[in-house]
Amino acid sequence: MDDSVYVGNAGVDAALDRGWLLGHFKGGGDPRRSEAVEVKWGVHPKGDERAEWVRGEERTALLVLISGRFRVELPGRGVVLERQGDYVVWGRGVDHSWVAEEESVVLTVRWPSVPGYAVDAGG
Repeated sequence: MDDSVYVGNAGVDAALDRGWLLGHFKGGGDPRRSEAVEVKWGVHPKGDERAEWVRGEERTALLVLISGRFRVELPGRGVVLERQGDYVVWGRGVDHSWVAEEESVVLTVRWPSVPGYAVDAGG
């Protein structure tokens, strides 16, 4: 087996790490470990929303709608993704939040991969 190859299923693997498939948080030697980029397969029930805004963002992000209806809140505007393939990109320094207006699946790519943005599950 080649340790530089990983084959998986986004739906299965996402459940193991809050949706994250690739990034700095994967273990050493795992080909999914990256300091350059993070990838998330987000499955959200209707009404699911981020517990708090991300502030002081240090990354650029791309969020692509796979299915459903998903709203991304940005300073001064909300962006509704409603057709498969709709996407939004925001850069460093742009605060954001989100809400699933319908049951939704989204793919998020962020770069670079840096720690410090997880929301405490208790709060």
